[in-house]
Amino acid sequence: MALPIGHHQTVSQPTVVGRMTQALEVGPRMKVLEIGTGSGYQAAVLARLCRRPYTIERHPPLLKAAEERFRRLGLVNVTTLVGDGTRGWPEQAPFDRIMVTAAA
Repeated sequence: MALPIGHHQTVSQPTVVGRMTQALEVGPRMKVLEIGTGSGYQAAVLARLCRRPYTIERHPPLLKAAEERFRRLGLVNVTTLVGDGTRGWPEQAPFDRIMVTAAA
């Protein structure tokens, strides 16, 4: 069961995050784009597995809270953006992998 995180958004169960991460086959030199930062949980996992995760969130308060979590965890390789994930992040492309954790 997904857990609510505010703004009518949820965070996936840890088992779902684990399966999605495993399916992505992330490597330590990869640059990964995540669409839908939410709580920042998935980006934090990616930060330990790849060179640089880039994450986009459309709700500024959620992104601000996630950025604070990254700071407290010492995750300095996560790059964030408030924006529309459907547009991607052309300024930072290309990416080795793209993960969509947002739902319509």
